[in-house]
Amino acid sequence: MDQAATIKLPADWRDFYALTKPRVMSLVIFTGLCGLLAAPGDIHPVIGFTAILCIALGAGGAAALNQWWEADLDAGMKRTQGRPLPAGRLQKTDARDFGVLLSAVSVATMGLAVNWLSAAILAFSIVYYAVVYTIWLKPRTPQNIVIGGGAGAFPPLIGWVAVTGTITPMPVLLFAIIFMWTPPHFWALALFVQSDYAKVGIPMMPVVKGEVSTRRQILVYSVLLAPVAIAPWLIGGTGAVYGIGALALSLAFIALSIPVATRRAVEGDKMKPEKRLFAFSILYLFALFAILVVDRLLAGQGMLA
Repeated sequence: MDQAATIKLPADWRDFYALTKPRVMSLVIFTGLCGLLAAPGDIHPVIGFTAILCIALGAGGAAALNQWWEADLDAGMKRTQGRPLPAGRLQKTDARDFGVLLSAVSVATMGLAVNWLSAAILAFSIVYYAVVYTIWLKPRTPQNIVIGGGAGAFPPLIGWVAVTGTITPMPVLLFAIIFMWTPPHFWALALFVQSDYAKVGIPMMPVVKGEVSTRRQILVYSVLLAPVAIAPWLIGGTGAVYGIGALALSLAFIALSIPVATRRAVEGDKMKPEKRLFAFSILYLFALFAILVVDRLLAGQGMLA
């Protein structure tokens, strides 16, 4: 074998970018932006952009710290072994320092440029994901996703507080929506990659409790998600556009969860219902928060009673 072919290429900006988990970050940025746009009141466009940038940097920093801590686990899973650290394109200390830098800059900038309450929530969300979920929950309990789901639920709350400077029931409900959405979303993924988690000893629900229990809980959480998603309308925080949209999307979510809950996978199964639910769950969150913003804009223009 050509010796040159075995030499690892040096890291470049793409490897550091990959540490931020850009696909996950896109959802974080979007929900944070929707929280900001749906909040009552006005914010200067530059300040609003700064707030969203800080949310993105904070999420990227937390993701980098997650990959720094889990580099050895990632190396053992087919789904993650191509990441910069297990692939040998980055040193672990570089990933750690990059994560700390992004996290510190995001919180400091949020506090100085926006407000310190949003900065405090951002800091808490970073610690929640990088420490509470990654270090403590994930390797210890099959409830890791249930409890740890709070880490990804903060962006709309932060975006809302960036505008208003206060915490009210509406942004708390936006947090609750993502919190309740996370288990069925992630367990749908875990069902068709559970062999990876089993191989490295991560106690994800299908590995510890089995497929039958996991499938049943996916349906339970999908049903529980519906009233939470509709709640902003029920408390008068949105108009009917959001309420009807949330109801329709939630019913579709439940409908796709039923075949996942009732079927039993066999050897060689391609897990089509599970993959379909996972894909729809991403669309669900994007659509739900987009409708929230549309509803707010229509209300602002006096088109809603």
